[in-house]
Amino acid sequence: MTMTKNFTIILLLFAFSCTDNTADKDSLFEKINNEVLENSRAYEDLKEETSVIGHRLTGSDNGHKAEQFVYDKFIKYGFDDVKFQEFEVEAWSRGTVSLSLVANDKAAHVPVVSLGHSPVEAMVEADIIDMGNGLVEDYEGIGENLNGKLALVYIAILPNSGEGKKNLHRSEKAKLAIDHGAAGIIIFNQVPNGVLLTGTASVSGALLSAPAVCIGYEDGLTIKEMLANDSGSVAAKINMTNYSGPIKARNVIATIKGSSLPDEEVIIGGHLDSWDLATGAIDNGIGSFAVLDIARTFIANDLKPSRTTKFVLFMGEEQGLLGSRNYVNQAIKSEEIDKIKIMMNMDMVGNPVGINVAGKSVDTTFFNNLNKRISEIDTIYQAKFSTRAGLHSDHQPFILEGIPVISMHSNLDRSIYRCYHADCDDFDLVNPEHIKNTTRFGTMALYALANAEKLPAAQMSSDETRQFMIDKGLEENLKMQGDWKWE
Repeated sequence: MTMTKNFTIILLLFAFSCTDNTADKDSLFEKINNEVLENSRAYEDLKEETSVIGHRLTGSDNGHKAEQFVYDKFIKYGFDDVKFQEFEVEAWSRGTVSLSLVANDKAAHVPVVSLGHSPVEAMVEADIIDMGNGLVEDYEGIGENLNGKLALVYIAILPNSGEGKKNLHRSEKAKLAIDHGAAGIIIFNQVPNGVLLTGTASVSGALLSAPAVCIGYEDGLTIKEMLANDSGSVAAKINMTNYSGPIKARNVIATIKGSSLPDEEVIIGGHLDSWDLATGAIDNGIGSFAVLDIARTFIANDLKPSRTTKFVLFMGEEQGLLGSRNYVNQAIKSEEIDKIKIMMNMDMVGNPVGINVAGKSVDTTFFNNLNKRISEIDTIYQAKFSTRAGLHSDHQPFILEGIPVISMHSNLDRSIYRCYHADCDDFDLVNPEHIKNTTRFGTMALYALANAEKLPAAQMSSDETRQFMIDKGLEENLKMQGDWKWE
């Protein structure tokens, strides 16, 4: 064989090898795609859970049944490493509540829902003060005028409030009101037709010193108008009872050990728990049951990730990220926190169209290539990419330890979000194709992360994490929550 022929064959072999590697990756994505389209179980499993069990409130009988339900599903789908991670915490649940308005010597009852973690027992009768959006600037010059009064606050940003206002979480609005002397807070919803929501109004998960409630949009506007037009005051009377005490709950963890990098971990998680006004099908049934189906897809397609891959269903997110905080604390205690290289959070994710990354040294080329490959499988996926950062979901304890977090851009109809934490968050909102898309695209993204030759985002040191939070404008929010650990 001549040198020229030998060199030519080597070039051809090299070219074939490179092409074959790309083809293998693309054919694997095709394999995942076809298997999920034919065999996805996310929609059916969520339908079964919501019809047989119902809501998944942490610490309740329903919550315990839901934990066992997904544990059994992991086993059914072929996992041999499934564990409960039990934790015991103080938790809160709603009891009774009533709200009546008193104006011009007339009383009227208003539909109302308690917000966590309102006091175990409260009876407050006081004048209402309109605090607008309930932002920091709304309290400028308030002095002692709010002392002993009830603060009325909009959950979003009111029209004609000016450009560029950054909204706060309901818990942060409650803290501001109480810190300024309010005897209670009345938050009115942004969704029309009397839709009420629940959720925690405590930034720390501890009991509030004053009651917090939610009323409907129309009732909130009516009170604002009464306060603006009436020369007399408008008072309200709140009566409530609630439960607070120790509960036990369990995160559910299924693991596939890494084939070549077993000491490096990629975690995908979503919160299994929900509030109890409805069945929590959107928040977060669609996210948690997509995680379960992504896990099923890994086993069904015999996917062998290089890095250890953990599928975690957290409890207690709604009551203060209880399960994810426990998970991270346990990892710190066991000195295994540095093994966690990436956390992928699936909270209310549906019909995803792109990827968001929060972390240091983000390899945009990696994510652009991944997005391109997924969009070539199906153009429904729009290959969006961003590097935003936020709080108030199970990724928060991880990123506070410097761990990069990944999320996916949802593309759900905006009308679905009107049922957020509300009594209409039921299974009839779930689109079978959307949750199937979450499994398809989520599996591809997770497999790419778990098998990346080089991690596409780096862990941050404590100082780097601090600066990251400052740069993303989250310092004050974390200080309100008591989660700012740098002084």
